[in-house]
Amino acid sequence: MTKVDHIRNKLISQILTIKNEEFLLALDTLISSSAEKSGPFELTKEQELMLAMSEEDIANGRTISQDDLKSKSLQWLESKKS
Repeated sequence: MTKVDHIRNKLISQILTIKNEEFLLALDTLISSSAEKSGPFELTKEQELMLAMSEEDIANGRTISQDDLKSKSLQWLESKKS
């Protein structure tokens, strides 16, 4: 079972135990409104520029691993404590 399937099944189980009608109506509204907005959306010029810059960084090897980023972030935080 994928992570998405697990989350979906957990939510279904939790929803089946809810007896509060107002809560269920609010949940229905939330789910319905998110389904309507899940289609494609337009990017701003700034977002398109940032994506282009990101692609250029990747193409030119200007990337950092998640582990290195975490390490550098922790070092920076430690330097701010002093």
